[in-house]
Amino acid sequence: MRKAVCISKTGRWRTALALAGMLAYGVAAAETCTTQSAMPAADRDALASSARTLAARVEANDAAGLQAMTVPEYAKDFGAIQNAVGGAAAKIKGATLAVDQVYLLDASDLKPGADGKPANAQFLCALNRSINEADFSIPSLPAGKYGFAIVEARGIATPWRLSFLLQQEQGKWQMAGFYPKPMTAAGHDGLWYWTEARTMAKSKEQWSAWLYYQQAEALLNPSGIVQSTHLEKLRSEQTAAAPPALSSGVSAGSPLVVKGADGAEYHFTGLGVDDSLAKEKIDVTAWLKVEQIGDPVAARKRNTDAMSALVGAYPELRKSFHGVWIFAQVPGQNPYATELSMNEIK
Repeated sequence: MRKAVCISKTGRWRTALALAGMLAYGVAAAETCTTQSAMPAADRDALASSARTLAARVEANDAAGLQAMTVPEYAKDFGAIQNAVGGAAAKIKGATLAVDQVYLLDASDLKPGADGKPANAQFLCALNRSINEADFSIPSLPAGKYGFAIVEARGIATPWRLSFLLQQEQGKWQMAGFYPKPMTAAGHDGLWYWTEARTMAKSKEQWSAWLYYQQAEALLNPSGIVQSTHLEKLRSEQTAAAPPALSSGVSAGSPLVVKGADGAEYHFTGLGVDDSLAKEKIDVTAWLKVEQIGDPVAARKRNTDAMSALVGAYPELRKSFHGVWIFAQVPGQNPYATELSMNEIK
């Protein structure tokens, strides 16, 4: 079963450089991609019209109307998509909706896997007939005709991008995936964060650069099913700029260990960025491995001590971020979250 991804936070993976101006067709034998400038007008208009209708229903928070335009596989279990629609609707109220890009993804000849289940599909779209490519990678995709459409919600304080995976059913385009994302974080787009990350890397501010690259990627890609040579370049730059302590990444199996002033060790299993507070700068997010959450007073003190240790070890973070979120995490339990601005972290 393919997965309909609903993303409501962590920014938007912007397509200004990876997807705008794409021009050509796919090269895979069973899966082909046609961009809007190369497809027949009838196909382009039908995809754009369906995407515009879907986006309008998102803006109106018309979950019932959207469910009626959703493929049966997801319409029967619409809860997750409905929640994403409600969250996006509140953010794009009063926006001007504009179809930015449409893609025709033809997997009519895609054969099932050896186990008889739908195969993974990969659609390669050349950029301006160059060696650059955009890559739509969709797992467990039944044979058929699909489309991908990007609608921008403009004219509001924080513009958003609403992306839709569409499937053609009896000649009509229906929603098979919904990917809403804001187009800016702390008032800046993905290109700005990419440029700033490069500047930071040159200035040896490796921690800030690594996190700004992460924010740039979150803003430059409309969906996890879309990749491109531009995004690969961004990731290569991020890898090259990563501080030695992050050369192997940070995860539960390879945590970042930071010592506090009192010698206590804090094991961070994830580092990221967040714009949920809508401040003048984005926040750092850090996931902290703990044995137990404990009572709220002790849990908060541990989180604030972990913040102090993190910022004390990497003081450059104070300049480029508004504050820090710490999420203390125990498997099987809800995380305990604490946020402080940099001037509150001692």
